[in-house]
Amino acid sequence: MPELVLLIEDEKDIRDLMRYHLERDGFRVTAVADGEEGLERVHAARPDVLVLDLMLPGRDGLDVLREVRNTPATRDLPVMVVTARSAEMDRLLGFEHGADDYLTKPFSPRELVARLRALVRRVRAGNAEAVVEVGDLRVDPFAREATWRGQLLPLTPREYELLKYLARHPGRVMSREELLRKVWGYDFVGETRTVDVHVRNLRAKLGSHMIETVTGSGYKMVAPRAAS
Repeated sequence: MPELVLLIEDEKDIRDLMRYHLERDGFRVTAVADGEEGLERVHAARPDVLVLDLMLPGRDGLDVLREVRNTPATRDLPVMVVTARSAEMDRLLGFEHGADDYLTKPFSPRELVARLRALVRRVRAGNAEAVVEVGDLRVDPFAREATWRGQLLPLTPREYELLKYLARHPGRVMSREELLRKVWGYDFVGETRTVDVHVRNLRAKLGSHMIETVTGSGYKMVAPRAAS
């Protein structure tokens, strides 16, 4: 069955345009105009992907995003933020609250579709991969879960993908540009701080000892030494 996209966008012309192009590309689409109704649809419809405008009447997009990430049933829902805001700090704020991708208005409908397809592909691809273990870290692509010493890590979809990629290449230094290309699936020109934000979030949940900063180069996953 085609993936269901929940679209929360208050501008009718933009909402209708996005819906048209997404449905033409094979997605099923449910579209609403405000954050409160959007949250109700998130829980009722259980969409595969959420496309969320930040500037919404009443309950704004960041508030919606916080609730989605803080609710166990929706914590792993892929979220693309779409907004007229273009400042770097606004983008980073969206990522810090758990957005998986960010598209700034005005945008090409083709780019919207391509980025959503990239999110969906990565969810599907995870189901065919083997379990990865690095020390006490265990990443299960089939369940799309990661545990640390048996405890489930509360990861957003993008944090999960980044952790999985790092864990699959322990000990190898990876540049921010490589991580953007391999984890995000396309080039984020001038947006390498996006990686730093996600690494910081991972360290807060996993501990700083597992992901090492290599000055001037990037990051690497390190396995803890076995106790003697």
